[in-house]
Amino acid sequence: MSRGAFVRLLLVLGLLGGCLWISLDKEPTLGIDLRGGSQLMYQAQDPNNPDDKVKGSEVDRTIEVLRGRIDSIGVSEPTIARVGEDRVLVELPDVQDPTQAKAVIGKTAQLTMHPVVGGVTDPSAKPAKGNKILADEQGNRLELGPTAVKGSQIKSADAVMPQNSVGWEVSIKFDGDGDDAYTKITAQAACAPNGDPTRRVAIVLDDQIISSPEVNAACNVGISGGTNITGNFDEQSAKDLAILIEGGALPLALGSLDEDGKFVAGVPMSDSVIGPTLGDAAIKASAEAAIIGVILTGLFIIFIYRLVGALAAIALTSYALLSYAMLVGIGSTLTLPGLAGFVLAIGLAIDANVLVFERAREEYAENPKAGLRRALQIGFNKAWTAIIDSNVTTLLAALLLFLLASGPVKGFGVTLSIGVIASMISALVIARVLTEIGVGTKAIARRPAISGLANVGRTRTWLMRKNPQLVARKKIWLAVAGGLVVVALAGIFGKGLNLGLEFTGGRTLVYSTTESISADDARDLVADLGISEAVVQEVKGSDGSERISVRAGQISDEEAAQIEEALDEKVGVEERISDDRIEASLGQELKEKALLAFFIALAAQMLYLAIRFHWTFALSAVLSMAHDVLLVTGIFAFLDKPIDGVYLAAALTIIGISVNDTVVVFDRIRERWQGTKTGTFDEVSNTAILETMPRTINTGLGAMFILAALVFMSGDSLTDFALAMLLGLIIGTASTVFVATPLASVLQKIQPFSREKKEKKVRDPEDSGAVV
Repeated sequence: MSRGAFVRLLLVLGLLGGCLWISLDKEPTLGIDLRGGSQLMYQAQDPNNPDDKVKGSEVDRTIEVLRGRIDSIGVSEPTIARVGEDRVLVELPDVQDPTQAKAVIGKTAQLTMHPVVGGVTDPSAKPAKGNKILADEQGNRLELGPTAVKGSQIKSADAVMPQNSVGWEVSIKFDGDGDDAYTKITAQAACAPNGDPTRRVAIVLDDQIISSPEVNAACNVGISGGTNITGNFDEQSAKDLAILIEGGALPLALGSLDEDGKFVAGVPMSDSVIGPTLGDAAIKASAEAAIIGVILTGLFIIFIYRLVGALAAIALTSYALLSYAMLVGIGSTLTLPGLAGFVLAIGLAIDANVLVFERAREEYAENPKAGLRRALQIGFNKAWTAIIDSNVTTLLAALLLFLLASGPVKGFGVTLSIGVIASMISALVIARVLTEIGVGTKAIARRPAISGLANVGRTRTWLMRKNPQLVARKKIWLAVAGGLVVVALAGIFGKGLNLGLEFTGGRTLVYSTTESISADDARDLVADLGISEAVVQEVKGSDGSERISVRAGQISDEEAAQIEEALDEKVGVEERISDDRIEASLGQELKEKALLAFFIALAAQMLYLAIRFHWTFALSAVLSMAHDVLLVTGIFAFLDKPIDGVYLAAALTIIGISVNDTVVVFDRIRERWQGTKTGTFDEVSNTAILETMPRTINTGLGAMFILAALVFMSGDSLTDFALAMLLGLIIGTASTVFVATPLASVLQKIQPFSREKKEKKVRDPEDSGAVV
């Protein structure tokens, strides 16, 4: 073993050891579908006009602020929806004790800053018009002038412990207008003598002075760049206050009505512990399907690539450990679709290994005397650009979704980012260490056939011998693709989409029963009535009573009566606790953010591909992606499958699959086009497609084993998700050959991609500085 390989082996062992420690040390946060959580219901009221009826649009704006607050306290991917016109439903995954959440959620957090006009000693004194009288931290009454700085002008707030301080404080930064306003108010206050109340600035939260320090600045100069709120804070109270301030003021107050009909802010109408939306049987079936799919994928890669395939399969197990450690390390929420995405990524992670092995086969076929180890090293180096380009485009989209979107789309960005990073480490570091050690042994060198790299494979040999001219028929392929898009659009706009609960809202029925019934049994009862898409959960009220909740997009009064009758026959219904209309949890603002993030991500991918390749390649890749998503969506429309949050995750993954496959083929086209001086663009592109076809087939089949297992074995819980992914994989793989490459060929005539390239020094892989 070379010194470089030994160092890499030590690094790999250290990395895996650290990941194992994190995995054992931290508990994962499970989503509502896997473990359940807490459910809170609030009444919304206008704090300034309590007698006025609130509008649904005002409640929707409150929900968006609330979503940011809940994410800030470490609860990701919550379900927040409007119930009727004036109530808000909050479901927090994996939170079995919602005490902290209740302390933060319901506060209105109307933060303002005011000049102090003077002290007030007369209990009967009335403030001047526009002013208010409030007690300061010591109970002394102060008259405050009109608001000088609004909460909306605060850019950030953080809990800090300044140097040489023993207490926690809240550090506040303003936007441009806020900073100007704060500088002005402190400059005026600084002109008052020390000890005078007018030298103070009052910081008011929900009509209570929480801090009113004297200004320590020069007269008419003031303070700029932010300020700190001091007080009797411990770490948690400072963090809670920072969350409230940075999250912004709730447009409406959230609370409940007491027995006298008086509104009590911050206290929920009801709080319950809810069971998982998926039953134990569904979770178990999905887990079994995932395990079988992964085993089949491993056996397949071993069958195709023998020794190096077996070593790559071992490396793929490290991918699971890496992904899980990163997931629990950052505190992300683990949901069943997220688990399925990770399992699928195990199948897709073999793509980098397949690329390397196919390249290594080519090198060994050209120069067998150089040996297997050198062929493998050259394979890693030559596959490097394709692996990096395909993963960077996916990672770029994932990061933008995380930064710009919110809710489930943001959560998907986290999951996708983790998957990409873990797969690259698994394939480019761990698999490289293992395979280089494996093929470097004398026993394997004497028997190269065992390695799996000794020949280019029957598929590649057959394709190169037949040499089918696929690109030459580009007009036919593009016409067929255009026709399929028209059919898909007919399904989308003609037949219409079956939008899920997240987009349309629905109706929720909650029953108390005489005898207990599991969510699985209740779900079967509801499914027998023809409402198979219903979400059925066990609910435990704050008084300990057990109930059953049924939520679906459209439940008529007749169906509601049928549900109640079926439950009554089975276990007896004591009472229908509630019957509410739930608005869409993916609100308008959330959908707009998701679309904005999506289009910016596409634009960023196009820019990257244009820089790395050519603008014609970038446009071809994006149009091919759009083609793939439209076709899968159209098929779902014709099959009347639900378009919900789970499908949204599948659609985003389909885009990643599509661009990954396209970039691999485009990378080979670029290499062939700029590395040779003969052949037309169509001929070079056709050769590139045939050369990468074994990689496409092997990677696709590896992923299909997992998806097929999920489709046929996971039950209703993941069938639609896996079906969308399976269709996306098939269509995305085909579109690289029949859409993306033909489009690039057509656009090549508009503005040709130059055959000239900048010369760069390629280091010998035997050199100690070779790329890892």
